Formats: sequence, structure tokens, C-alpha cells
Amino acid sequence: MKRRELALALASASLIPAARAQGGPVEGKHYARLGQALPGSPGKIEVIEFFFYRCPHCNAFDPLLEAWVHQLPADVSFRRVPVGQQLVLKLHQRMFYALEAMGALTPAVHSGIFNAIHRGGVEADDEAGVVALVSRLGVDTAKFKQTFNSFGIQAKVQQGVKLAQLAGADEVPALVIAGRWRTSPGQAGSPGLSEAQQGQQALAVADFLVKMARAGKVS
Repeated sequence: MKRRELALALASASLIPAARAQGGPVEGKHYARLGQALPGSPGKIEVIEFFFYRCPHCNAFDPLLEAWVHQLPADVSFRRVPVGQQLVLKLHQRMFYALEAMGALTPAVHSGIFNAIHRGGVEADDEAGVVALVSRLGVDTAKFKQTFNSFGIQAKVQQGVKLAQLAGADEVPALVIAGRWRTSPGQAGSPGLSEAQQGQQALAVADFLVKMARAGKVS
């Protein structure tokens, strides 16, 4: 059995009895329906993760999510949206979008940022710290500085903030599927399980919602 299949099998087996009795995840318990649908990618079932780099729960969830993303079918698209109102989190939002605009936000760089903050003790709490961090990860710092301070990046941050508000993503990490439903390890996961197990359950719920969207069950 492949890694993802094993993870999802474990997650499905761990869903609380009420969910199993009803044949799957339960709306209002394992996931929530958004009050207003989010705009999506035409012809795609879009999955959005809301996160921030300093969040320890996002750090724990990221390896599971990355493995899941690599196995997504062709009709499903995925993107990340960094969130947060604190000044340092806004710096990290700009860092994310600058790297993305440069084409430098590879999985290695993304995970490298998490590792530097959560395992390496890197603060990156001002612009100089952010530049030093991306430099350690092999990013062209001259190009990064120019992109980081551009008007387009500021606009991207504002768009992300608005999207998170529309999605009601007041806890992270959170996933929004097909612009209609929101789930998270905290919501989908059974009490008493490890963060990894709760993350696996959230991805099992996400798979369930992708299938619902594919079947046209979005009303």
C-alpha cells in the first residue's frame, strides 16, 4: 500500500463512530459550509490551504499535506494562502508572495522556511531577517529584495487577507475545498489523537469533499 493510501486508510478508520454510522464525514462536525462561495479556478476543483509559517500546527501538517498534494488528480488544483495580522506575519506573507512571483517557492524552499523557524531557531522578524533566511535557502537576494518591496506583492497580501476573511479561516491550518467547504485538523480530527493523525483525518475529509464537488453536490 502506498504512503498516501495507508495514511488515508488510517484516517478513515479513525473517524469517530457518528461519522462512520452516517457513511462519511458530517457537515457541521468534520467540515463547515461557507456562507458565501469563493471564486475558483475554471474547470478545476480548487483546494486552498490557509497557514502561516510560525504556526507549529501548520509545520506539523505540512509534510502530510505536501505528500497529499503530489497525488492529486488532474481535475484538482491546489494553492496556499499565508495569513496573519501581526507585523511579522505580514512580513512572511510578503516573503511567500515574493518567492512565488520569482518562481522560487519550490517545495524545498517552502519546507526550508518551516524548518528554519521551527527547528533552526530563526526569527526572521524583520526585513533583514527575512532576506537572510531566503539567502540561506539559495534564493537570489537582489531579485528577492526588489520583488519583496514591489506594489504587486502588497496587493497580493491584501487579496489573501480578504480571501481568508471570506473563508472564515480564523484558525490555521485550514483547507477550503471547491470554494464551498472548510475543514481543518482541529475540526476533522478526533479528540486525543496526535497532530499527525488529526492531519490525516483532515485530508480524508478533503478527499471526501473533492468527490462531492466532482459529483456536483455543491448546493
